[in-house]
Amino acid sequence: MNSAMPHVPVASLMTALLAACVAFQLNASMLSPVLVTMAKELQASDAAVGMSQTAFFTAAALFSLFLPRLGDMLGRRRVLLGMLLVMLAGSVLAAMAPSVAVLQLARLIQGVSGPVVPVCLLMLHHAVRDPRRYGLLMGVVTAVNGGIAGIDAIAGGWLATAFGFRAVFWCIALFAALACVLVVRLAPESRPSPHARMDWPGVGWLVLSLGCLLWALQLAGAGRAANWLAVTFTTVAGLLALGLFLYTEQRSSHPLLALSLLRQRCIWPLLLTTVLTMTGVFAIINGLVMAHAQQPGSGFGLSAEQAAWYLLTPYALVGWLVGPYTGQLAPRWGYGRVLRLGLAGSLLAILLMLTAGLSSLAWMVAAAVLAGVAYAGTANIMLNGLGVVLSPEGSPGLLPGLNAGAFNLGAGLSFALLPAMQSLRDSPADGMLLGLGIVLLAGMCSLLIPRPVQAERPDQPLAVSQDGCI
Repeated sequence: MNSAMPHVPVASLMTALLAACVAFQLNASMLSPVLVTMAKELQASDAAVGMSQTAFFTAAALFSLFLPRLGDMLGRRRVLLGMLLVMLAGSVLAAMAPSVAVLQLARLIQGVSGPVVPVCLLMLHHAVRDPRRYGLLMGVVTAVNGGIAGIDAIAGGWLATAFGFRAVFWCIALFAALACVLVVRLAPESRPSPHARMDWPGVGWLVLSLGCLLWALQLAGAGRAANWLAVTFTTVAGLLALGLFLYTEQRSSHPLLALSLLRQRCIWPLLLTTVLTMTGVFAIINGLVMAHAQQPGSGFGLSAEQAAWYLLTPYALVGWLVGPYTGQLAPRWGYGRVLRLGLAGSLLAILLMLTAGLSSLAWMVAAAVLAGVAYAGTANIMLNGLGVVLSPEGSPGLLPGLNAGAFNLGAGLSFALLPAMQSLRDSPADGMLLGLGIVLLAGMCSLLIPRPVQAERPDQPLAVSQDGCI
């Protein structure tokens, strides 16, 4: 660890971290209701505009793999500020984009800010040593990652309707600039690994591997219209790059991810649980439910704006309110126990959608609220928190970065598998049933995640198991 850390009031630090997280979250959620407007104003197809979203989330996943670890070496505030400045540049470019191609490039640039939340959590963990206080503040920070109470999507739709899509990007740029100022003025530097070296060959192979796999999932998401030859080629390329990554790590004197770490129970069960949870839940809430709500005849026939008001806003608002409380409960009840409660609640929410929600809007709204409590406000908070408190002491930025990549991989899997299952019989129930089974697997896998003793009972001496986990 680095030596004496300058004393900074926690309120000041939280102001800077929340500003950074809000600026990033606006990139992820403010644009959802604006895609149609972007296509119209740029005279582009919906698919081309949709590719700009794909570019953002893919870049976010790839940069999440190594930027948190780079922050350990160069300084987390420095890396966070760099991400925010790149986000600001991408936002300005998107606001001035003359074509959809430039928009796609701008969204790719904005995606460099992908690991903002993990880096913020690492900075918070460094500054706040009391586990209960950290749990509460972690919940506050991470809850923003689920959406800013639904206000972000509503504000995006209003700005696009009143002033055009460019106003949305200028708004994001304004928040990014404000976040840069606050981070510089209020956030202390932390640099726990100043003498470590980055394994750039390993980074390259890992980024290539995940990039190919995410692209394969994007291609497979087209269902029956997918180019399965391209899907197969990109999948094989991703697996080959993964093999080369593992080969490189075995021979590197300073590996990004030593294979001995990968075998530890504090690493792979968490990553697998994160992937399975996202795969089972994400496309149900953001895809199947929203499509069913807007489907005339067999669905509820709502407009996109009405569907967002009835379903996404309550979901995001409840998760935003509940997150700080579940974060505070984690050190008392145990991170694993609270995570499993969230997964159990997510199972109940999907069951409610299946049994009553598909035929009743009121029950679907109730199920969305329950999902907001269980997933957005509980499971999502615990998965992010466990990535920080279980990360190896010698490389604290490693697991949060890998876990952020697991979130994005799970989201890609979710939109590739669940809608494809739905399309087999043109029934959202089939996709929801698949999601239900995957979340059940996530719950079983979560039983293998070790207990973060120091995050729950700091008065106890460190107990290191045979596999190296604490």
